[in-house]
Amino acid sequence: MNFKMKQKEFANLLESMKTGKNCDVTLFIFKDNKIVAIAKPWYQEGLYRAPSGRPKLNENLMDAIHREALEETGAKIRLKRYILRISVIFQHNRQKVNWTSHVFLADYFSGNLEPIDKREIKKVNLLTLDELASLKGKLLKQKSGGLAYRATLTEETIKIIKTMG
Repeated sequence: MNFKMKQKEFANLLESMKTGKNCDVTLFIFKDNKIVAIAKPWYQEGLYRAPSGRPKLNENLMDAIHREALEETGAKIRLKRYILRISVIFQHNRQKVNWTSHVFLADYFSGNLEPIDKREIKKVNLLTLDELASLKGKLLKQKSGGLAYRATLTEETIKIIKTMG
């Protein structure tokens, strides 16, 4: 996959990579047959996506998964399955960054569904798979390469989840 970014968005991506990490973990957490979804502070009302985040320096993927779930959603989780690895190139003009997303399924175990990192996450909600899929248009309207990528990642993940039964 290849997604173009505007200068500011690409600069933010480069800044986030100063620790040397060019990957994220993305979590599809099930609770009561719904997906735990997050809204960033700058998202328009009603716009959500699956929680995700980058591993910290010297942090392995398993530790990052549990930390990100807790920070972004307030939930402790039980990891179920690694379901998708996506390689993507983000670019601005002639600059390119290779990125990898590791997508996991998990079950909610405990905790209040409220973000702990309120600077990065403004709201947590429970959505059906169809409700989450229906947000693709809203994500694409934002004219953001990163959100266009999130829309595609969500679409591909939902396809896999639905084939799993």
